[in-house]
Parts: sequence; C-alpha cells; structure tokens
Amino acid sequence: MQEQEDKKYMQRCLQLAKNGLGNTYPNPLVGSVIVYEEKIIGEGFHKKAGEPHAEVNAVNSVKDKKLLKKSTLYVNLEPCAHQGRTPACSKMIVDLKIPRVVIGCRDSFEKVDGKGIKIMHSAGINVIAGVLEKESKELNKRFFTFHEKKRPFVILKWAQTIDGFIDFERTPDTPIKPNWITDEYARVLVHKMRSEEQSILAGTNAAEKDNPSLNVRDWSGKNPMRIVLDRNLRLSENLSLFKGKIPTMVFTEKEKPQKKNTNYIKIDFKKSVPKQILDFLYKKEIQSIIIEGGTITLNSFIQENLWDEAQIFIGDKFFKTGIKAPKISKKPVKKEIISGSKLFTFENTQII
Repeated sequence: MQEQEDKKYMQRCLQLAKNGLGNTYPNPLVGSVIVYEEKIIGEGFHKKAGEPHAEVNAVNSVKDKKLLKKSTLYVNLEPCAHQGRTPACSKMIVDLKIPRVVIGCRDSFEKVDGKGIKIMHSAGINVIAGVLEKESKELNKRFFTFHEKKRPFVILKWAQTIDGFIDFERTPDTPIKPNWITDEYARVLVHKMRSEEQSILAGTNAAEKDNPSLNVRDWSGKNPMRIVLDRNLRLSENLSLFKGKIPTMVFTEKEKPQKKNTNYIKIDFKKSVPKQILDFLYKKEIQSIIIEGGTITLNSFIQENLWDEAQIFIGDKFFKTGIKAPKISKKPVKKEIISGSKLFTFENTQII
C-alpha cells in the first residue's frame, strides 16, 4: 500500500519537474511534493538556474509549517548537498526536521552523488530511494549524459519522404529555401523540440540549400544556440543563420575573428568532427544538441555512434529520386501520428 502511495506522489513530482524543461540548464529537472496524512500540502518545481530548488518551492507553498515535522517530502532527484547559487536542500530538510524523504533517483553529479542522502540519513531521516527510478533517470537524460559521458545529449532529427528521401536533387538554379516534406503541425512540434534543447546544428549543405533560421518562431520558448559546419568558410554571411541576436558557432578549419553574435571555432577536419564538436560543447557546459542535417552530417554522428535519440518524421510525399535519408539499424521505441506525418522515436543509449 505504501509503495503504491509513494509511486503516486513520485509521479506527481515528475509531472511538476517537466514544467521546467528548457529553462533550468545547467541544472536538472526537479519536482517536489510534500504529503501529510495522504494529502498534498505543498508542491513546487525548479524553474530556472539560480532560483530556488524544487524542495524549497514545495516547502514555501506549505501554509502550516508545523506539519512539516509530520510529513513526507517527495522529490525525483536526490536533494543537493552543496552550497551553490542556492543553499543545500538536504541541509534545509534536516533543519526543518522532515522525518521521511522519498527520492526518485540518486544524483550522479560529483558534488552530490550520495552526499545528500548521507546527510539526511545521518540526521535520522527515513530516506527511501529508487521510487520510479527509471522514469526519474529518463526525465533527466540530458543531465545524466552530460555528467556521466562528458558530452551533450545528442538528438538526431530529420524529415523524409515515404520512399526514403531527405531532399530532391538540386541544381544551381534551384531556389535557396527549405524543401518541406511535412506540414505546419509537424513544424510547430519541431520548434517545441528546439525550445527544449540548448543547441542545434546544421551541416554546410543544409545551411546553404535550405537557409534555415534554426529558431523557435512557431513556439514560445528559448532559441537554442545555433551551430553550423563550414570547413572552408564558403557560406554567405547573408544567410538567416547569421542574422538576429541568437548566438551562432561556426566550426571551420580557417582562422576568422568573432563577428557580432558569430563565433568561429577552428577544428581539425581530418579527425573526428562530431567528437571535436561534442568535446567543445561539453567544455561550454552545453547539455544537449539537436543535429538537423543534412545527410552527411547526420551520418557522421550515426557512424561514430555519437547519438542518444533520433526523431524521424515521415511526410506524406514521394520524391522517387533525390538525396537518400540516413538509416538507423534499430527498431523505434515510439510511433506517433502528427497530422499528415508519422513520427518515429529511436533510442541508442540508456542511462543506467
């Protein structure tokens, strides 16, 4: 009975935590619920880095603070044990004399990693860990991948026709614009996806032929940092990628000083380009990236097995000839219908 109750309230923590998606970087997604006599008396989630953590927001929402000494605090991630921009939540819980704490999963970040649990255990608090552990780890897959694999969480995304083409053959006379395979409903979903990640990358050909903006103009949220490959700096500075206030990084083998919001990063194209990009982003504390193409760029990440998730849209079109879409030798873990398109989700790695 108690186990089912714990799962029910942990599920609520996960629901709350999702409200911070796209806004908490570099912090994880965390929700917290406080229960007294089978009734929720307080709840909260972490909204933004530098602002109070979920546990603090949950405590602050409790009207009668005297009840905290008789309540259970639920949280999907181990309470922090260090003083950062905000105080340590595990110590706050001890000070408030909350007798029971239920945790979704342990925090593998080196400054926490069991220390929060130890602080609470040492104070005599009954700590239960591992409730909906799989779901809790899945929610913070970006955070865990970043800290455990020392690289961003990599999402591959492309649209292809029913007959497996990502683009038609273009000539010098073909207009420079996107070749839409899906409809406006799928595009809105893509912009929502972009708002949830920290960066987005396009290859040279995709940038040159499609002239993408790589922003979230059809959704409310933050624009990801834009990244483009341009080995020989052949891309026109009049492209949409270089307009506006969104920070843009160009990975090239040439030397070029920063210009406005565009930063040029020199790398060795004779070595692994995907690895050099991910290493650089890790140092910049970027936890996630969407790879939007084209085929050469997408395949480079697939061939080096440097991807975690793939979102593949199949539009209701046939090209018969053109540029073949990349292939993933795995079965989809999820299938959805988005208006006139199908969306297949693939997973390459799991956080254990």
